[in-house]
Amino acid sequence: MPKVTTWQLSAVSAVTGLVLAAGLIAASGPWDSGQRKAERDWAAARARTGGADHGQPSRATGPAPAPSAPAVLAALGSVAVPTGKGLARTLGPLMDDPALGTDHTGVVIDTATGKQLYAVKADRPMTPASTVKLATMIAGLSALGPDHRIATTVLASPDGKQLTLRGGGDPTLDRARLDALADDTVRVLHDRGVTSVSIGYDTSLYSGPVQHPIGPNDNIAPVTALMMNEGRLDSSAHGPAPRSGDPAGDVARAFALLLAHRSIGTAHAPAPGRPPAHAKPVARTYSAPLSGLVERALTNSDNDLAEAVARQTALATGRPASFDGAGGAVEAQLGKLGLPLDAARFADGSGLDRRDKVSASLLASLLLRAGDPHHPELRPVLTGLPVAGFSGTLEQRYTGGSTATGLLHAKTGTLTGVNTLAGAVVDAQGRLLVFAFMASGTTSPGAAESALDRLGTAVASCGCSG
Repeated sequence: MPKVTTWQLSAVSAVTGLVLAAGLIAASGPWDSGQRKAERDWAAARARTGGADHGQPSRATGPAPAPSAPAVLAALGSVAVPTGKGLARTLGPLMDDPALGTDHTGVVIDTATGKQLYAVKADRPMTPASTVKLATMIAGLSALGPDHRIATTVLASPDGKQLTLRGGGDPTLDRARLDALADDTVRVLHDRGVTSVSIGYDTSLYSGPVQHPIGPNDNIAPVTALMMNEGRLDSSAHGPAPRSGDPAGDVARAFALLLAHRSIGTAHAPAPGRPPAHAKPVARTYSAPLSGLVERALTNSDNDLAEAVARQTALATGRPASFDGAGGAVEAQLGKLGLPLDAARFADGSGLDRRDKVSASLLASLLLRAGDPHHPELRPVLTGLPVAGFSGTLEQRYTGGSTATGLLHAKTGTLTGVNTLAGAVVDAQGRLLVFAFMASGTTSPGAAESALDRLGTAVASCGCSG
C-alpha cells in the first residue's frame, strides 16, 4: 500500500489523547478542554500567533505531557495493525451500498505508521460540502495562530463629531459587546464635551460579492465585514435561520440607538462610508480567540464563521478578502504545509459552493496534520470535531448503541446529492485511525448519512488485523 508523507508518522503523539479521552470530551464539551488550553499556550510560546490581540503573555516553556501519554503511546505501538485485506473485507460491502450514490471514495490511514490501509479512488477530487471547513480552519490557524482575535472598532474625527464603526470581519459580535463598545465610546465623547454625532459604517475590509453564490439563504448571511449575531433575525445561535439582507446597516443602526440611550444624539441615520481623514480609534471590541472560533465553526458546521476565517486568512497573506482571494489564500497555506492539493479547488470557505473540490486523501491528511506535535497551533481542528452521539452535527447520529458512540470524532458534510464524513477513531484493537468517506449522486440524505455512519462504525469496531 502507498504511504503518506513522513510528517504523519508523529501525528499520533498529539491526536491519541484526544480520541481516547472521548468520554471526558462528551461530558464536558469539546470547545475548551485542558489539553487545548495547554497546547494553545505552547503555540503562543513558540510565537505562532498573529492578529491584533494575542491574549496572555507567552510562557517560557511548554506544558508538561499528560501523565498517561507514555503508556498510551507504548500500548498503541504494541497493538495489532489493521491490514488492507482486513479492512477491504469489512468496508468493501458497505462501500457498495446504493445509498452512497453514483460515485464514492474513501481512505483509512494508520496514524502511528502513516500507512494508507484502505483506499477507494482516494485521490479523486469530489465536492466535499462542509468537510471543506477542515481545510479552511487549518489554513486560518496556520496563517494567524490560535490566539488571533478579530476587532470591531469605533473611530472618531479629531473634533469627535463624526464616528465610524469599522468592521473587522467578526460575525460573532453580539448585543453585549456592542453595548460595551457604546459605553467606551460615550466615555470618550463625554470627556470631549460632544453630545451629538454623525455615524458612518465601514465594511471596506472585504471586497468582491457580498452574496454567497447560492444566493439569499437561511444557511448563511451576506458576507460582510460588519455584522452582529451572524445576521440572524431570530434568537438562534447555530443552524439555519432567517437572515438580514443588510447586516452591516443593522449593526450601525443598533449602535446609534445605544448612543442615543446614553444621551448622544444623531442628526441622521447611519450611512456607509470610510472614516474621515485623521480619524483615530476611540473604542474597540474583540472576538473570542481564533481557536474558539474554529472549534465552534467545526462543531456546529457554522458557515458564517467559516467564511470569516477564510477572509482573515486572505488578509493575513496579503490577498483581497473576497471569495476568490480567500480561496487562493487557503490553497497557498495548505501548500506550505505540504498537503496533497492535486486538482483541489476552494471556491468558498464553508463548503456551500459545489465548485469546491478536494480528495478523501486531502481530508485525511488535514486531520493528520492537525495532530502533528510540531504544529500545536492546529489542534483546535481536532478538539472542535463533533463527537459521535454527543455533540454538534453528530449529536443525533451514532445513537442506539453504536460501538462508535463517543469514540468517533468527525466533520460532516451535506448538500443535496452530496454526503461526506471525515474524522478519527480508535479501532477495536486500540489503533488510532483517520478516515474520509465522500459520496455524490445520493438521493436520500438520511440513507446516505446512515451508510456513512456504518462505515465509521466499521472502522471503529473492525480491528481487521487478520
